[in-house]
Formats: sequence, structure tokens, C-alpha cells
Amino acid sequence: MDDMSRIPPAHCTKVFVHRDYSEGTPVRFSTKFPQELDGKLDRAAFEYTMTELNNMFCTAETLSGRTYCESCMACLTAYLAYICIDTHYEKMLKKIGRFIAEQNDRIYIPNGLLLIDPTERGLRVLEICILSDTNSR
Repeated sequence: MDDMSRIPPAHCTKVFVHRDYSEGTPVRFSTKFPQELDGKLDRAAFEYTMTELNNMFCTAETLSGRTYCESCMACLTAYLAYICIDTHYEKMLKKIGRFIAEQNDRIYIPNGLLLIDPTERGLRVLEICILSDTNSR
């Protein structure tokens, strides 16, 4: 998200969607609808976003023949190959960033909300800024 309009105001209300560790340590966010978003966002839209994000993170962390080949090539080239190519995980993180930008444009910003890429928060939480509340403070 290189667009400067994507930077949330310093004093906006923030809602955090925490990681779901019920299935272990892979990156997965809770699909439980936060009460703070009630009336601001459709539940189905929120659940779609969370489900898609969780599926994308699952795909990013899945081991395949391709990821094994990437690792072997990196080892054989003293890890210099990583200078020239993006790993499968890095490509998926970029895809997740594009998905979040698309969701912001189509769903969240029109509803006065801003979804922050979880990679900006160390994959610990998914932050949703409530932009329409900035004037009330």
C-alpha cells in the first residue's frame, strides 16, 4: 500500500482481529465478527475477507515441490538466489497486500473503515481503523 491516503489518522478508533491459535501456529485470524464493527460493516463481507486471508496464508505456508526446489537452489547458490527471485511466501504476501488494497477500495473505505495489512503489524493482529469516528474526538 504505497498510496499515502492509506495511512490511517493518528487518532482513529482501532479494532484488532487477533490470531487464531486453535489449529496451531500457522498464520490464521479469527473469523469472529468484532462488536465494534456492528452497524458499520456487513458480517458476510467481514467473514469473506477473513476466510480469504486465512486461505491465502494457508497457501503461502503449504510445502510443495516448488518450495523444496527453491530451498535447494538457494542452498546451492549460497542463498544468493534470493537476491534474484522472490520466494513462494514472498509472492503470496504481495498477493495478500493486493487483496487487502482491493477490499479497502471495494468494501472498507466506502464504509468509513481501513483494513491494515497484517504484515505491517508483524502478522500478530489484523487492524481495522474506523475512519468515520475521527471527527468525534
